Amino acid sequence: MKSSRECIEYIRPVRDVLDIINGKWKLPILISLSFGNKRFKELEKEVEGITPKMLSKELRDLEMNQLIIRSVYDTVPVSVEYSLSEYGKSLDSVIDALREWGKKHRNKLFAKL
Repeated sequence: MKSSRECIEYIRPVRDVLDIINGKWKLPILISLSFGNKRFKELEKEVEGITPKMLSKELRDLEMNQLIIRSVYDTVPVSVEYSLSEYGKSLDSVIDALREWGKKHRNKLFAKL
């Protein structure tokens, strides 16, 4: 039988992950960027329902946590592009596992209807 301490040590890193990718928008943004680099308006279009203010906030959070890279290009006008960092790409298997579980869950729920 596992001890309470082992339980806490198991929960702690999961909580850390949830603190970083929490909310309605971070995972959709990361998924969008997994399909290639995007400019702000492209992300806004692909992540349906997000407001520009929320997108800006979430991008800052993801950049602060080193999951994405914000590249500024010296063009006229200045252009900004977002991409997944190598560290952000390390979430691919986690996102794939969530997607697979989500598909199974949807099928299970809709099979009852």
